[in-house]
Amino acid sequence: MSQPSIALLQQMPIFGGLNSDSLQLLLQLSPAVTITSGNFFFREQETGGSMFVLEEGKVAILKSWEGNDHLLTYLAQGDCFGEMEMMNLCPRVASVMAVTDCTALQISKASLFHLYEKDLEQFTLIQMNMGREVSRRLRTLDQELFERNVKENVAIKKILSHQDLIEQEGDRT
Repeated sequence: MSQPSIALLQQMPIFGGLNSDSLQLLLQLSPAVTITSGNFFFREQETGGSMFVLEEGKVAILKSWEGNDHLLTYLAQGDCFGEMEMMNLCPRVASVMAVTDCTALQISKASLFHLYEKDLEQFTLIQMNMGREVSRRLRTLDQELFERNVKENVAIKKILSHQDLIEQEGDRT
């Protein structure tokens, strides 16, 4: 399996602004893994110590509730996942399943620590990029929750308004 090119990695948000030397170092320390369709990169509540950057394929992010997996979103080439566990040192908050055959770069905590020892500025940049990615996802989720709440509130107001009309009709009789 060939390693992704430096130019391809530089186009991915998680590697934005990293120089070629740092990317080359991460490529040397981070194996490419292949997961076939229907199999999992990891499951919710596992610990792993690594994140993944999707080079090829599509994954589903799943959250378990009452014994069933529920789809949160899909990710594709250039997206990363598993970075939350790397940042907050807690178990995985969701499962990641390959929807198609996937190839991903697996970046471990040890690989990032090696980058930290070699080039603190580049390490800081990748940490900031990870934070930005988590922040983007949080912003999207906040907007989706807001829109859902607005729709539910409108529906509740319609129900209450309808109940008021029924009560008014009852008062007239």
